[in-house]
Amino acid sequence: MVVENNIIIEALWVLLEQVPDPEIPVLSILDLGIVRDVQMHGEQIEIIITPTYSGCPAMDAISMDIRLKLIENGFKDVKITSILSPAWTTDWMTQEGKIKLKKYGIAPPKMSGNSSDSSPVCPQCSSADTKLLSQFGSTACKALYQCNDCKEPFDYFKCH
Repeated sequence: MVVENNIIIEALWVLLEQVPDPEIPVLSILDLGIVRDVQMHGEQIEIIITPTYSGCPAMDAISMDIRLKLIENGFKDVKITSILSPAWTTDWMTQEGKIKLKKYGIAPPKMSGNSSDSSPVCPQCSSADTKLLSQFGSTACKALYQCNDCKEPFDYFKCH
């Protein structure tokens, strides 16, 4: 039974990789690092998630997308549990997710423990000569910057 549960849990992680973030669809919820755990309680599947910040409007959509993905794949009894502690940090994002962000045109966050006051690097031309235009970009978790070299505006995924 334990081996069977481990195989099911591994399959669930694979399915969760297919659930995109509704605000940045190039990222999966696993790339974001918001899935904390996958558990089985008899026939019930429990997915434990942590929002990127309290009150994140995307969390309801993410919960529904998780539930739909699992139901589509035969898992009928699904519980989504949201926990706030420990608080999510951009350090939980995968390296692959940060690469996807840059390719998508969003400057990825720096490691929060190593962050300095330096501006992010432009995801278009890789220049470090950038300036802050607004603390808030297209969503609350991003800031709007502009590159002083290529003049392109870009979002920066803020460190938390």
